[in-house]
Amino acid sequence: MAQNARAQKSWLLFSSLATWQPAFLPGDLIAGLTLAAIAIPEQMATARLGGFAPQIGFFAFMAGSVGFAMLGGNRFLSCGADSTITPIFAGGLAAIAATGSPDYQALAIALALMVGVMLALSGVFKLGGIANLLSVPVTVGFLAGISVHIIVSQLPGVLGVESPGGPTLDRIAAIARELGHANPYTLCIGFGVLAAVFVCEAINAKIPGALIGLVAATLAVIFAGLEAKGVKVVGTVPATLPKPTFPDISPEHWVHLVPLAFVITVVVMVQTAATTRSFLSDPDQPADVDRDFLGAGAGNVLAGIFGAFPVDASPPRTGIVAETGGKSQVAGLAAAAIVLALLAFGTGLLQRVPDAALGGILLFVALRIIRVKQIVTIFHESPAEFLLILATAALIIVLPIQQGAALAIILSLLHGIWSTTRAKLVEFERVPDTTIWWPAHPHITGERVPGVAVVGLQAPLSFLNAPSFRSDVTRVVKAAQPKLLVLEASGMVEIDFTAAQVLHDLLKASREDGVTVAVARLESTRAQDAFERFRIYDALPREHVFHSVEEAVRKLAKAR
Repeated sequence: MAQNARAQKSWLLFSSLATWQPAFLPGDLIAGLTLAAIAIPEQMATARLGGFAPQIGFFAFMAGSVGFAMLGGNRFLSCGADSTITPIFAGGLAAIAATGSPDYQALAIALALMVGVMLALSGVFKLGGIANLLSVPVTVGFLAGISVHIIVSQLPGVLGVESPGGPTLDRIAAIARELGHANPYTLCIGFGVLAAVFVCEAINAKIPGALIGLVAATLAVIFAGLEAKGVKVVGTVPATLPKPTFPDISPEHWVHLVPLAFVITVVVMVQTAATTRSFLSDPDQPADVDRDFLGAGAGNVLAGIFGAFPVDASPPRTGIVAETGGKSQVAGLAAAAIVLALLAFGTGLLQRVPDAALGGILLFVALRIIRVKQIVTIFHESPAEFLLILATAALIIVLPIQQGAALAIILSLLHGIWSTTRAKLVEFERVPDTTIWWPAHPHITGERVPGVAVVGLQAPLSFLNAPSFRSDVTRVVKAAQPKLLVLEASGMVEIDFTAAQVLHDLLKASREDGVTVAVARLESTRAQDAFERFRIYDALPREHVFHSVEEAVRKLAKAR
């Protein structure tokens, strides 16, 4: 009863603040101030990455912060404009409308609304398992590819040269040809800000290196007159506040956005799940991923209403809140309030910010999301999966980014399917002087009982591996000619319709051949349900299902 009450309460607005206490306020305010110092330059840079005005990035941050606080569960998670998803949807939108045009903005708003609805439905229907669609190697390769896109998009601004168009590889070649024409002032600003962020991060992640670099670069522009020397600046930032809006686009455009919205939704789910699991609100309780999908969905819906673009959970910003004493979502709301005040009263401070400084911040983000340690580890421990990293990165870099991202998801699924189909039948032997049956191994001495064969599949039994399972069992039976065949079923956590038909056929064939079949360690409740649902007990006596292999052997083979 109490558990149901807590579950109902968890879906109330701002329920994450239900346990908030006045004593939390100092920590939340300090964390909010630190978060704002880091988010302000980052959100400006991410908006620039997507082809939007700086204030749109601020709208996205406020929407993400308020929306997640309304319906999300994690007390630390920061939601806003994010450089992981921005290149993906920017590439997808640019294929439909010119970057920066009113149509481009309208499409971004529509996309945010669609992503928000998909995320909210994922939370309501508890589809957290979708967050596992991307395996670690595919995720690592995906981020490496995204990193290359960010670097290629920002290098022209840092070099002070025109940004080339075309495929990514052509752009890389064009940038290489322009290296000799780089503006030394923009170059110093961009790499100076990059160095400042790296140094501050190395000293203490709480130091707002991006803000420090941005302020220093802006002062250099003002006092050294660098605009006259070819350094481009942000320019006038309108002192506008977000207001409710709805995109005026054709039904065809809504339909065209569906595949892109699905890809963005999956990426947001993966990153939100990873973030909330890394920064648990309560170390003694598992992460409520589904509820945090609902919060991210609310953030995206608000982003659309505010006239912004899709938002995502940010692991670095979330870490800052947790590490600077934040106790609740009040920290994120405080940061949003600071950004709102900047929009209302301080946009004049932003007009002399050099574009190269924002490019330097994004170069830091791009280098940080490359998971070098994981790449090296996977290379040494699983060379086959290292190839997955290379393949995924290549897809993201070579193809249009939204297509590459979609194919990366498909590649991850194919990898999972391949892993499942690789599962082979395992023969078991009894460990000497025990009642334990263990998979046979050439370096481990085991016992076999005359007239008994014990086999098992250490994977879900499904249409993917059922045919090979049948042929492997048939091969073992023909070779050993047992009187008793025991299926060790601890690994069969799931059995689908195709697999159930294969089991029926095997049981029938065994009965006709005079082989008694038993099942041991049918532990999975889903597999137990499958036995009932698919009427497997019509072909297998219920008394032939045992808690252990040894019990089955002793009762049916009378072996000791």
